[in-house]
Amino acid sequence: MKYTTSENLFKKSKELMPGGVNSPVRAFRSVGGSPFFTERADGATLTTVDGETLIDYVGTWGPAIHGHNHPAIKAALSEALEKGTSFGTPNPYEVEMAERIREMVPSVQKVRMVNSGTEATMACVRLARGCTGRDKIVKFAGCYHGHVDSLLVKAGSGALTFGHPDSAGIPEGFARETIVLPFNDMEALEETFKARGEEIAGLIVEPYPANNCLILPVEGYLRKLRDVCTRHGSLLIFDEVMTGFRVAPGGVQEKEGIIPDLTALGKIIGGGLPVGALGGKAEIMDYLAPEGPVYQAGTLSGNPLAMAAGIASLWLLKKENPYQRLDRLGQKLRKSLLEAAQSRGLPLQVPQTGSMFSMIFSEEPVTNFEQALKIDAQKFANLFRHALQNGVYLPPSAYETCFLSAAHTDKDLQKTIDVLVEGLKAI
Repeated sequence: MKYTTSENLFKKSKELMPGGVNSPVRAFRSVGGSPFFTERADGATLTTVDGETLIDYVGTWGPAIHGHNHPAIKAALSEALEKGTSFGTPNPYEVEMAERIREMVPSVQKVRMVNSGTEATMACVRLARGCTGRDKIVKFAGCYHGHVDSLLVKAGSGALTFGHPDSAGIPEGFARETIVLPFNDMEALEETFKARGEEIAGLIVEPYPANNCLILPVEGYLRKLRDVCTRHGSLLIFDEVMTGFRVAPGGVQEKEGIIPDLTALGKIIGGGLPVGALGGKAEIMDYLAPEGPVYQAGTLSGNPLAMAAGIASLWLLKKENPYQRLDRLGQKLRKSLLEAAQSRGLPLQVPQTGSMFSMIFSEEPVTNFEQALKIDAQKFANLFRHALQNGVYLPPSAYETCFLSAAHTDKDLQKTIDVLVEGLKAI
């Protein structure tokens, strides 16, 4: 039986998959209603199975910096597909990808390809423990690093959306090895390392946390993380799965001039296919098998299709250098929304950096997880529904970050501004 509408597909999918989805936030639980199903995606738009066209600000949750279905990425995939879908041996694409990452990301001397951002952060944590001989890991409340057992403690993203920052199924012993600190709190950072620095293998952070609203670090905070880790012999791990290649060619570390010991990457380097990577100093990366004692492996790691798509994606960034234009679009959107909210007396914050932005309904500034818990998520849900009804697709969660792409035109942006300004009047 063929299902031709989103409602019918969702009804059927709930019989086949938990919640009807393969990733929780897609279920629209926090914004109300049922999710639409996408038939195809082109440029800055999605087309639903019901024939509706939506201007997309989810961008497949980050990878689509060039927009959807880009001809250069399609051509690269087509050429690679003629040679096979998977080899189980080393392939030339892996070497070229590693070269491109090393050229673009300041901290990376060697790279290991994996299949997801979650795998990348998991491997970074294991590597930090393996090369330091220590067990404790520091993370920050609200930072989401994938569904790794030791890192799914006070996470943001879907975990925050669903009101369960911690997940069932994680043994207490795992959680005890993770120290959770408030983001942007230098005093807590210093006190923790002073008391337990000799036990801490590494500190992992989203340098621009983007899974519990978009939170930017206060002046000097990222430098403080680097200095504290250096003093105590702990590894600084940047989770740039989301920000890598998006806020700058070399990610936040290039933009801020901070060099971590290890970096987790993903999203953009797969061109829309499943991918992840970790990279860092050669002497640290050489602790990975087969060179060293830290084991990590993957059947599809370095998959030729994902590598070909990712290489094309990075090549486009170098060729087109869209960063200045994306920042201009982001600033225009931010300014328009703030002016509209101010005229209505709405407590709206719009943090924005380059092609990333979010809309936060809060009287108080949001600089950490505890403050994010107090935002007015219902106002965002109301705005989300208005936007969707008028052809604009925002992330279906008040805590997620929106993404602009190089495919968004000035006309797309103006329509988006008009729709969102009208929506602000209605809430």
